[in-house]
Amino acid sequence: MNKLILLLTLLIFTGCTDRFDEINTNPNNPTNVTTPGLFNSATRNIVDVNMRGSFGSARMTLPWVQYSAQRNYTEEDRFQFRETTNTSLFNSYYLQAKNFKSVLELNTDPATASGMSVYGNTNNQIAAARIMLAYIFHNLVDTYGDIPYYSFGSDDPDFQALDINNLTPKFASQQKIYTDLLKELKEAVAMIDLTDNVFYNNQDNFFGTAVKLKRFGNSLRLRIANRVKNVIPSANAHIQEAIASGVMLSANDNIGVRFEANSVNPAPTYRAFFVDNRTDYTVSKTFTDLLKGQIGPFSTDPRLQKILAPRGTSKINSLNNNYTETSDLSKYQGMPYGITSGQTNSQVSGVCHYSYSIFRPDYTEYLMEYAEVEFLLSEVNGWSQSHYEKGIRASMAKWNVTQPAIDAYIAALPAATQETVLTQKYIALFMQPYETWAEWRRTGFPNILIQPGGTGTLINPINGSYTYIFTPLKQLTEMPSRLTYPVNQKDLNPAKYLEASQNIGGDKLDTKLIWDTN
Repeated sequence: MNKLILLLTLLIFTGCTDRFDEINTNPNNPTNVTTPGLFNSATRNIVDVNMRGSFGSARMTLPWVQYSAQRNYTEEDRFQFRETTNTSLFNSYYLQAKNFKSVLELNTDPATASGMSVYGNTNNQIAAARIMLAYIFHNLVDTYGDIPYYSFGSDDPDFQALDINNLTPKFASQQKIYTDLLKELKEAVAMIDLTDNVFYNNQDNFFGTAVKLKRFGNSLRLRIANRVKNVIPSANAHIQEAIASGVMLSANDNIGVRFEANSVNPAPTYRAFFVDNRTDYTVSKTFTDLLKGQIGPFSTDPRLQKILAPRGTSKINSLNNNYTETSDLSKYQGMPYGITSGQTNSQVSGVCHYSYSIFRPDYTEYLMEYAEVEFLLSEVNGWSQSHYEKGIRASMAKWNVTQPAIDAYIAALPAATQETVLTQKYIALFMQPYETWAEWRRTGFPNILIQPGGTGTLINPINGSYTYIFTPLKQLTEMPSRLTYPVNQKDLNPAKYLEASQNIGGDKLDTKLIWDTN
């Protein structure tokens, strides 16, 4: 009987072999992944998973920098984040880095390189992938400190990440990583062919032109060099070189992912609030009070009405833009940050939802904006008033503030100083919490954020009091200085994990990175 079954099986497979390839090929599902497909998918996933999904940042850095506050369960606001969220963040970055590395390999392997030229200029594809790899590893090293690192074409024995034959890579030092990131961005920009596109046939979803790719690469180099200028000797030269080579010049140079106006591929916030039907968080009272001019050095900010819907506006009416903006500041209230979960019920009824501009499914999530570049230029030019004002104007224009309102705000603006420039940069980076978190760690600004042991103000009194003490669930005296390594690293890569932990001064939330000297 067993012999008969074996014979029948052989006959079936033998009879099919002359048409097997034809039958087994789905004409609507190509077996070869294209480089623009890899590139666009990887970039979208960086934003979708890591920057502002309902967990990727909304339960860690978005509330920590007090752009948001939880409406129900506040443990994560108080630094008790979920380890699964941390692990997902770490793993997702490396997964997308592998995709960008594949773009590099397809464009450099003699067996495939010529075929990739039909999708776009080969040098420009390589440059774009190198720049996006720099973006990924810049975020990883800013978040964790020493990490496994990959650098295109490098033979440095410390750069062991993304090697499929090495499952226990070394954690490279921050000093070496930042130095190499600046080198990578310089070399990537230098190889861009400005006379050609990155990808052909409308398959470039992010840059559009090689000039825009170049400006993004230079602007990212400026950002990183400015962060490490006090600890990396070559950083100041990189700052000047990046500016001279050409950074972002207008909002047309912004780099972001525009999501779709549907429930299939919508923006992360829309998915969280309307597909998953969550209402976990909203704009914090700290950020709202700053825009209202009630804390900080500025007058009432017209971006307030663009970011929040007035009190009493339902979530669905906020989404449908079915409300009227008002100058009555009492209609705009944020959620107190850092209260206990038991205190939320007494506060949540009086707070606003996000505006239509944030809830919309086709929201654009930005990797980097022109406004940020102007604030960087203000800093490197001794707190330049001109660049400071240009940054504010660019940010307000993004939120569709009217020109008369922008002019009036600028007319009442306090002079450019470290405090005013960096606080305006904080406002402009709204909804880019990882970059804001890094800047706060580097500079200590804005100095309005409630820190552990600090006093906050409630909307409605509890036991007769309008104040509360921010008590974190971790033993910290300020916001976390880094994320701890994912716990699985202790099991998957124990020797290298232990070495990295010792090198940075301990795998702890309050271990400072090399540039965190404020």
